[in-house]
Amino acid sequence: MIMDKSEEQNLIKECQQGNLEKFGELYDIYASSIFRFVYFRTRHKEIAQDLTSQIFLRAMEKVDSFNSSRGQFSSWLYRIAKNLLIDHWRVKKADLNVDDFWNLSSSEDIAHVAQMEERVTEVRELLKKLNSEQREIIVLRVWDELSWREIAEILGKNEAACKMNFSRTLAGLKNEDIIAAILIIAIFLKNLF
Repeated sequence: MIMDKSEEQNLIKECQQGNLEKFGELYDIYASSIFRFVYFRTRHKEIAQDLTSQIFLRAMEKVDSFNSSRGQFSSWLYRIAKNLLIDHWRVKKADLNVDDFWNLSSSEDIAHVAQMEERVTEVRELLKKLNSEQREIIVLRVWDELSWREIAEILGKNEAACKMNFSRTLAGLKNEDIIAAILIIAIFLKNLF
């Protein structure tokens, strides 16, 4: 569902004035992208669905605190999602590094995953060498297809710093095959949905 910014702002204002039934329209706009964001970081469909519900519940409860002069609504949702993911991993006390979400589920398309195994391993090893901010910027840009403005708002940085970090990270890889592999895997993972 595509909506222009003025329509979105009107929906947000109505929600802030107590008409929370309008929040469903905001949910319709952002639910699939927030689900993908969470799924990619949890690799578990049911957990991603549960966390996505929690994200939107929290957003609805806190919609009064949203201020459009401080950023876009989508960036605000992604910050809520990021914080809930951090809380999720803390509660789980998982052995996994919160930033280490570069695992593929083999339950979807086993033949296709098998063909990608070598590339995935190569990309995993490369991405482990990046710091969490570098990985996050790459994922937000390539996987989540967010604008530089949204990425900057989510990370609390300016757009130029995010662009520079992305460019330097890719330039530092010095291997066009690896960069291509990152893009191929992003496209492959999106096709699972």
